[in-house]
Amino acid sequence: MSVWPLPHITFRELSSIEENRPVALLTTDNVWTVYGSQLNLPIIIQAEPARHDVDLFDSLADNLPSQVQAVYAVGSGAPVDAGKIVAARNNVPLIIVPTTLDSDAMLTPTALVMETEEREDEENLTRLVEHETGPAREILIDWGILEGAPENRRGAGIVDVLAIVTGLLDWRHAAQKGKNPIEQRFTPWAASVAAGLASQAIKSAGAIGQGNHDALETLLHLMMMSVQLSNQLGHTRARAGGEHYLARILASQVNGDLSHAEIVGPCMLLISALHNQAPTALREALEEAKVPLDKLRATDIRLTLNNIAALIDAYELSYSILNDIDPDAEQVTEALEAAGLAIEGQTWEVPPSEGAAQPTSTGQTTEG
Repeated sequence: MSVWPLPHITFRELSSIEENRPVALLTTDNVWTVYGSQLNLPIIIQAEPARHDVDLFDSLADNLPSQVQAVYAVGSGAPVDAGKIVAARNNVPLIIVPTTLDSDAMLTPTALVMETEEREDEENLTRLVEHETGPAREILIDWGILEGAPENRRGAGIVDVLAIVTGLLDWRHAAQKGKNPIEQRFTPWAASVAAGLASQAIKSAGAIGQGNHDALETLLHLMMMSVQLSNQLGHTRARAGGEHYLARILASQVNGDLSHAEIVGPCMLLISALHNQAPTALREALEEAKVPLDKLRATDIRLTLNNIAALIDAYELSYSILNDIDPDAEQVTEALEAAGLAIEGQTWEVPPSEGAAQPTSTGQTTEG
């Protein structure tokens, strides 16, 4: 086992950056329109990936010009994951320039890629797959840019720290069931450290939502410590559980451009309720941090839960409370209501779990 480090983090204004190496740039049109004039980069080639498509990432990696000496990923979402793949495949450094603190993906040594598995006896399965790439070489932080980000994205990365709460519930649940492999055995000291990070995130949520500098700096440190703890443990059980598993499934199924936080947040409330925990404190923290909780459709959640056993198997997910639920049980209905994800009024009828659709869609991906 090896322990990945965090990226080197530099705090400076973008306009002060002096880059002499030939660069490949990965970003989005909207981000580059706003911030491109502040970065003076000797760009050899540029791409704006809007999706986590494996063929697109492979093409970018295979066709990187030989004169490129560094890859820059500006923004978040697909450009960051593409940057990790391209840089790792070509053995060149990756520099990430975040424009929001909307997830901890910039810190992790993995990338999410949308892949389609062809199956002879069933419909093809499209899913998000995690690839180990190693961390970025450097992250460049311009606090002026982060503080000026839209309030619903500015500190949305709090979802990845608050997910420690449900991640620990699932990790302990798996331990009680004897389902943790030896390399993921429940570790009390790590659980205690992680719980402290989540507790601080709850305390800081209001100030994070207001864009307070000290609170945003605290959020960055909490994300750094959470990711580094996972790096040291060699797994993510202390900071991610069923809420991230559901979010990854939904990201490959739902249509629409939902952000990472807009999917993970509601899923976190649901997993908390499935553990018979009132999700009130988590909901209040997410709302105070300005994380939208009304973007995920209740019907998408219901259909996913109806087919959860097959999805857990297809995604090869670690053991969580999702392994033990009966989609038709009253417990699930009550948990959906507590999470604000119950189907209300006269609308589509969701078939019982026996007739649930198989996971075959190719929707948008989460960011981070």
